[in-house]
Amino acid sequence: MKSFFLQVFIVLVIFNGVSAVRESGMLSSWQNETAPEFILADFKHQPTPLIANSDTLAPINALTTNTKTILYFFAPWCSVCRVSIKNLQNTYERDPNIKIKAIALDYENQQAVFDFAENLNLKFPILFGNEQVKKAYKVSAYPSYYVVDEQGKIEHRSMGYSTELGLFFRSL
Repeated sequence: MKSFFLQVFIVLVIFNGVSAVRESGMLSSWQNETAPEFILADFKHQPTPLIANSDTLAPINALTTNTKTILYFFAPWCSVCRVSIKNLQNTYERDPNIKIKAIALDYENQQAVFDFAENLNLKFPILFGNEQVKKAYKVSAYPSYYVVDEQGKIEHRSMGYSTELGLFFRSL
């Protein structure tokens, strides 16, 4: 039994080490970095800010306290995104205090993004990203996401599959 727990521990250490190396190129929560602000088009071609409230263009901290925003970067052709984004949808449905904005990148055309969202019955805002957004957020793989606090500071970051529980705990 001791050997089993040792093997589990070693696997967890290796997994976390690989994750840390993969995520090292992303914007940092340790350096108190501010999330870059962009205004992107949504499905209705309305300009929508990433960090500010899309209705008033007011900063998040003017709306409520302890409101977090999850910025989820995906590509419609990404199979891991297809599985992981369901956890994001469940988080969105369960906790109205968490703002979620998914940003489509590296898509062939807007119809591919529409089809992706429709096939998965996604209800949260989906925005059309571009190369400037991809570069500013240092997105090198999909899915990637950031949790941003009320002041626009990056609190958490991750790359790859995320569980619903993981998304929830990171957004507390």
